[in-house]
Amino acid sequence: MMSFDGTRPISKEHQFPVENLLEWLSKNLEDYKADQKIDLVQFKGGQSNPTFLVQYGNRQFVMRRKPPGKLLPSAHAIDREYKVISALSKVNFPVAKPLGYCADIEVIGSEFYLMDYVQGRVFWDPRLPELDNTSRLEIHREVNQVIATMHRLIPTEIGLGDYGKPGNYVSRQIDRWTKQYRASETESIEAMNLLIDWLPQNIPQGDDTRLVHGDFRLDNMIIHPTEAKVLAVLDWELSTLGHPLADFAYHVMVWRVQPELFRGLQGASLKALNIPTEEEYVKLYFERTGFERIAQKDWDFYIIFNMFRLAAILQGVMARALQGNASSDQAIDSGKRAKPLAAIAWKQVEQLIARGNS
Repeated sequence: MMSFDGTRPISKEHQFPVENLLEWLSKNLEDYKADQKIDLVQFKGGQSNPTFLVQYGNRQFVMRRKPPGKLLPSAHAIDREYKVISALSKVNFPVAKPLGYCADIEVIGSEFYLMDYVQGRVFWDPRLPELDNTSRLEIHREVNQVIATMHRLIPTEIGLGDYGKPGNYVSRQIDRWTKQYRASETESIEAMNLLIDWLPQNIPQGDDTRLVHGDFRLDNMIIHPTEAKVLAVLDWELSTLGHPLADFAYHVMVWRVQPELFRGLQGASLKALNIPTEEEYVKLYFERTGFERIAQKDWDFYIIFNMFRLAAILQGVMARALQGNASSDQAIDSGKRAKPLAAIAWKQVEQLIARGNS
């Protein structure tokens, strides 16, 4: 299965002319014949780009499209998703095989692309309650290996040298997500205002440029049905060239947030579950990448930055939900998490200041 919890009939706001899709498939998909009937359902999950399961005969593939309606600038860049999975597929990095991309919005009303449907397991809870202790440790170590492998890739060597701007990634991200947050603001969140002032003044020294995923979470991966092996990393919409440690900190952020806020590990008995601590997990990543360790205050900055960034993303989800064009029924609930997440981020800033680190 893909990283979505089940399917449903296509929602009213995401309906499109299926006959146009059939015509496009007959011209652009090698094994599709014009007279073949297809079954179309929509995945329940996914807050950003509506995603569909397409089936005909014994064949299954996935279609992702831009949502309809007014969109934030530079958001929902599925053309970039398609470019990055195409490049990664060629170097045997675990992604769903790309099958085709359509830029012509006249076909179904927005851009879309197709990729293989990958069979496997998706784990939504990083505590992995459905597994035993041995499997928990193996999967967390495997996921750590996959992100380390991605960050070791040299973009210019895999055809992604022009996939983003080199340098000043964090500064540009703070500016971008500040603008995105302001554009989708539905209420004033004091902690966000404080973070917007504090973050640009405290960016750590040093920079590096690698491929960054932007949303590297356990539930954005397909795990082998029986083995602790990542078969496909999904949802590359936010990927670009950027600082690998900022990307890794987003992934590690789950160690500092509660399960009910954003599928976190905060408060879990990691030793009893045989899940690495944040320190153990970070140490393993640095060993695998060969990157130089950074000061704790700089690592904390990257975590805080990612909490701010996620809060801005969730605020965008809320805004789309209120406009009626969010791609998940849970969009309002997700949007409400922006405020408490920003509060946690600002509390960590206050702790840094109290320690004399900022």
